[in-house]
Amino acid sequence: MRIQPPDTRPERIGFLLLPRFAMVAFFSAIEPLRIANRINGERLFEWDLISRDGEPVIASNGMTLNVGYSLYEAPLLPSLTVCASFEPQSTIDDELIAWLRERAATGCVLGGMDTGCYILAAAGLLDDQTVTLHWECLPDFRSRYPRVDAVESIYEVTPEGFSCAGGSAAIDMSLDLIRRRHGEELATRVRDQLVHDQGRRPASRQRDPVIPQEPLLQRAIALMEANLETPLGIGELADELDISWRPRVRHFQPGFGLKPAPVV
Repeated sequence: MRIQPPDTRPERIGFLLLPRFAMVAFFSAIEPLRIANRINGERLFEWDLISRDGEPVIASNGMTLNVGYSLYEAPLLPSLTVCASFEPQSTIDDELIAWLRERAATGCVLGGMDTGCYILAAAGLLDDQTVTLHWECLPDFRSRYPRVDAVESIYEVTPEGFSCAGGSAAIDMSLDLIRRRHGEELATRVRDQLVHDQGRRPASRQRDPVIPQEPLLQRAIALMEANLETPLGIGELADELDISWRPRVRHFQPGFGLKPAPVV
């Protein structure tokens, strides 16, 4: 996850597991690294698991995972991933915020999985950065942290940090790390072992767009997508569709739940 590779091998990555973290995202991040180690024949990556108090953590699926360190026992690491899921706000307090700020001050590159960016944003560590998190939480996150550019992508890697939407998106983020560190060939071999598809890039959306069944709306969407650089005005789009203004509004409202807005 770290942008610049560390000076030593294996590369160590920390995972801070918060209560009700998403087990599927955590294992999706770890497994590509484990497979890369096996294929390469030497340990390219190691991971350290951390909890608030060093005690086992219960995931959102009810399973319990042991960790190696508490906050204040954890070694200084080049990268740290904050793993959260449901009710991330309930995990935030002054102690955790202070600890994360201290880690950032040491040069540790911080990232979030699933809803982990809630905690980093509360610590003031994401201002003016582009991040992603699970699509279900994006509206609330944007309202709470307007200074953070939260987008609906699979994962984001920037000079400041990294984030992913959780679930299987963590596979793509770890494959990206393997690719950047050790080349396309190793990343491809790991992907094949995972029976994963060709790999989604950061700009990939978390969900397929909702395409209405109405043929007229499908034509309208195709026209708008073909003219993103110079958006068509309402009248121009109506002319292209060979319909008048009022029927166009009548089609848009049930299909999208809103009226078309003029280009400004």
